[in-house]
Amino acid sequence: MADIITAFAVPIISEQAGDPASLNAELRQFFLECEAQGDRYANPDPFTHRNSALFESSFSLFDWPHPAVAKLRDFCLATLYQSIGELSGYDTATLQRLHIAYESWFHITRRGGYFGVHNHPMHSWSGVYCVCQEGDEESPDSGRLTFISPFAANTMFVDMASHRMRSPFHVGNIPVRLKPGQLVLFPSWLLHEVTSFEPETEGLRITVAFNARFRMEGVEPPKVPEFTF
Repeated sequence: MADIITAFAVPIISEQAGDPASLNAELRQFFLECEAQGDRYANPDPFTHRNSALFESSFSLFDWPHPAVAKLRDFCLATLYQSIGELSGYDTATLQRLHIAYESWFHITRRGGYFGVHNHPMHSWSGVYCVCQEGDEESPDSGRLTFISPFAANTMFVDMASHRMRSPFHVGNIPVRLKPGQLVLFPSWLLHEVTSFEPETEGLRITVAFNARFRMEGVEPPKVPEFTF
């Protein structure tokens, strides 16, 4: 049998928090209280296309002095460091030299809310954690975190010889319905969106997101080449 080589693969990591019910209940209550205070906690300068059914907090969430937020932050960053170690072959001593800077925020989405296609410049890794997604269980396309295929040419022609290829060679985007307590990590350059949240009646979708960039102690960052004309 011929060798099949996996080329140009994109790592998407999923981890489930252990027994997240009490943590998610605390986060849910706290975030709804923040939303009720409006501009005090809202992102003052939104950029990515969204509508009024989605509330976005300011981007300093992981620095807020709240026990549930601190517990979530520690889970997210520990999972991220572990994943980087596995993907890059870094041992514990090397990971301890990898210093992180991050930004973080939460979304509260109600019926009809969505978040447009975007990525996260100036960062290397991003993550999304699900606090809750309720009321849209019977809506197959509702509130999906959808990763856009980076291979724009892979749909130039599709027939049954390419349409059914198994992962990671499949054609098209990857929609994910997050479960409460689920953390998904992915490279920050990967385009993604959240489809319209369409519960049967009333519903609620709450997520936490973050971006991270790193500096390796003792290693100078790559220099941008200089060009002359």
